[in-house]
Amino acid sequence: MTDPVTRIAQAYPDRVEVRGRDLTGDLMGRVTFTEYFHLLLTGEEPTGEQRFFLDLLLVAIAEHGMMPTSVAARMPLAADPRSLQGAVAAGILGAGPVVLGTAEECARLLDELRETGRDPAEAAAELRSAGARIPGFGHPVHKQVDPRAERILELADERGVSGTNVALARRLRETVAPLPMNVSMPIAAVMLDLGYDAETVKAVPILARTAGLLAHLAEEREAPVGLTLARAAEGAVEYER
Repeated sequence: MTDPVTRIAQAYPDRVEVRGRDLTGDLMGRVTFTEYFHLLLTGEEPTGEQRFFLDLLLVAIAEHGMMPTSVAARMPLAADPRSLQGAVAAGILGAGPVVLGTAEECARLLDELRETGRDPAEAAAELRSAGARIPGFGHPVHKQVDPRAERILELADERGVSGTNVALARRLRETVAPLPMNVSMPIAAVMLDLGYDAETVKAVPILARTAGLLAHLAEEREAPVGLTLARAAEGAVEYER
């Protein structure tokens, strides 16, 4: 049986190496957390555009109010105020194909369209006929336009990173109009155009929303609403009965 090893980092008595770089002698004080995240994830330091858009996307998706993920985090903290890590984990577990994790579904759809050359209109029609949602479109609040999505596309055009995947996303938008494109589709499209693979895309909303959840949990400690949310849910169940 071989000893477990990782190519990510190694600790020695006098130093720590991360992706072959000296943590204290090279990385600390030189790279931003966004650059470090990219290095950890890919083994390479980001290009200027990768760093810019990782920052942009992390800011775009970190927080959006009292969403299911933040509700899911607040109630466990109300039950166990000392379990900050458990509350964060509860919120992140809600990152699925409907909420927060949708960018991964968008990336897979764009990959399939690009690799097969299928018409986006045909793909959208197939999803609809199967009764499936078209990932990256529709929003319960932004019913006409998601301003986050538009800003990402605007900056992608402005900085010259819009490529095949952004073009496919826009063709899908034309197909499903007037349903608005939500933030998940341009996150996926821009990341794919910057060279990330579909498996990496979901890492961005997970990391970003962790920061948002920590803010919600700090607020929960100051102004608790977790138990109120739980009682409201119990009342709704009684009403349905």
